[in-house]
Amino acid sequence: MSLGGITRRRFLALGAGTAAVVGLGSCAAGRGSLATPVIRETVSYGPDALQRGELRTFAATAPQPLVVLIHGGYWRTGWSLSAMEPLAEDLARRGYASWNINYRSVGDPGGGWPGTLQDVASALDRLAELAKDRPLDLERVAVIGHSAGAQLAFWTAIRSRLSAGQPGAEPTVKPAALVSLSGVLDLAAASIYRDADAGELSRATAEFLGGSPDQVPERYRTASPIAQLPLDAAQLLLHGSADSKVPPEQARNYHTAAERAGDPVRMVELPGVDHFDTIRREKVWWEEVIRWLPDQIGRGV
Repeated sequence: MSLGGITRRRFLALGAGTAAVVGLGSCAAGRGSLATPVIRETVSYGPDALQRGELRTFAATAPQPLVVLIHGGYWRTGWSLSAMEPLAEDLARRGYASWNINYRSVGDPGGGWPGTLQDVASALDRLAELAKDRPLDLERVAVIGHSAGAQLAFWTAIRSRLSAGQPGAEPTVKPAALVSLSGVLDLAAASIYRDADAGELSRATAEFLGGSPDQVPERYRTASPIAQLPLDAAQLLLHGSADSKVPPEQARNYHTAAERAGDPVRMVELPGVDHFDTIRREKVWWEEVIRWLPDQIGRGV
């Protein structure tokens, strides 16, 4: 399996270290000015082979706005950061630093509740250390997630209100903006779908949290973005009307609730678009994200 341009075997062989790669090409600067070389690194944020991410920054520049990318896959093993690599590459061409992460999932040792959440929290907090010797502006961080990864992305804004001892509490990095691409944003609703593909989402939700809302209600409250509104961050929701994996009602109902709670939130429903099309950078709706980001975290370098 390819992980963002390297084989899984090579990825695992990197161990706990950091492998730096300077891009041979250059990215077009965000404001259409001079091209800037990209530095791409594989960085660990924990001892497990899956606790890794791909960090892209730019050499010899001022602190850069940063986009964190979180892949989906029903919180289950078998998916990786390679799904989000095309978006990370496109963001680099537009002058944004990015942190595209892997994490332990259901089926991996330590994955599921609470390990998956702890991994995402550790990956974000690792940025505080990385920013000491890299030009990262941690006041201008956006987190983009696809599918189940959107739940994890929006959960990063919940962390600051969690009690000590809860997974992800006491964060050192807090996002300013959040983007959901075909996202799971209401875990209680996700747990009760019974039709066709969406029924698989119900099973995956119960696997991730270790039970139903009646069995583990506190886990649903802790992890579900809709249950923790307002999130106090700008939010953009892109969801296809033809999505059978994560029904568009997830975005519609969340949008209504977030607006009612006073959060700055925008929803774009994409007619006829399916679940996986929302992470294809060549599609015109990716431009919705690119147009939205500068108002939230500034332009790329």
